[in-house]
Amino acid sequence: MTTTGTATATATLDLADDARWAGWRAAAPPAPADEAALDDELSAPTVDTTAALARCPGDVLVLGAGGKMGPTLARMARRALDALPDDEGRRRRVIAVSRFASPGSREAAVRLHDAGVETVACDLSDRAAVATLPAAANVAFMAGQKFGTTSAPGDTWMMNTVVPAFCAERYRESRVVAFSTGNVYPLTPVGCGGSRESDAPAPVGEYAASCLGRERVLEHYSAKYGTPLAIVRLNYAVDLRYGVLTDVALRVWRGEPVDATMGYVNVIWQRDACDLALRCLAHTTGGSDGPFVVNVTGAELLPVRALAERFGKLLDRAPVIVGHEAPDALLSDTHRMTDVLGAATTPLWRTILWTAAWIRAGGRLLGKPTKFEVRSGRF
Repeated sequence: MTTTGTATATATLDLADDARWAGWRAAAPPAPADEAALDDELSAPTVDTTAALARCPGDVLVLGAGGKMGPTLARMARRALDALPDDEGRRRRVIAVSRFASPGSREAAVRLHDAGVETVACDLSDRAAVATLPAAANVAFMAGQKFGTTSAPGDTWMMNTVVPAFCAERYRESRVVAFSTGNVYPLTPVGCGGSRESDAPAPVGEYAASCLGRERVLEHYSAKYGTPLAIVRLNYAVDLRYGVLTDVALRVWRGEPVDATMGYVNVIWQRDACDLALRCLAHTTGGSDGPFVVNVTGAELLPVRALAERFGKLLDRAPVIVGHEAPDALLSDTHRMTDVLGAATTPLWRTILWTAAWIRAGGRLLGKPTKFEVRSGRF
């Protein structure tokens, strides 16, 4: 199943047709057996991304590379550059920057090094430290904070608005792709196709407001210095170890209630999200033109209730579903993404099957629920 350039969030995946799912189950490749295989699958670049990096000479630097998606994007960039000729006899570098302070992130740094990615430990909230980071022609800005905003809003605003200012100053001569979120939009009526990039932002809650602040800060520096900029409004990336699909499958597996009040979501396989984000380097704009802003998500409208019921069948569990679907949800239109960058290529049904297999096999989880069901904007 491949989405097309005319797809919107109103294209709903059929989760109820047992015969179709039996066919998909028979046709699906086996789920990754372990995390090494999963990381290899997630970091495989497409030919389109390799071609985009060929049009964007110079090194690639990933700021905030220690999070859920950073290692995937850094490894993908390395693999894509390895498929290209050296730049005037020099191997193009991929540099991953993070504090790498937690045991998990330190392990990620080792794996990145083994994959040919250079790692630099840096506290991005330290302006002087940011000023000493290596130069790079291409920058992916992935730093940010979501959870803990309610208890420590100042920390979130620091990470989401001040840190971008430090990094924008340092990399004012680079191409920059900055990750944002679909949370900058309001909840929209189900069936309208989701928010478009031209819609006025209307963030709900301090986290979403700080993310809009991040966008505005980066826009300011892009206009001031002419920095080519792309802003990726993402929701929701999924990996087998975390994400909306894992949240729902795990609750079904454990017999915990699934709240269907936020009745519909968009999701995108993490490999596709990173792949599309790297392609944005070739579409950055700046100065008086403003940044290139694009929603990155899956085109399918995914009903939470039907998703829980499908996981119930895949996991041989009776799902416990509570709540009634609200008339609106956090949804994004994908026209611009598919028209300019291309569609996500991983079938959603395969991701669902793999998620069920991972949960059933007891695969490692990150323990970081998305809280997709939160409608108040409080995280």
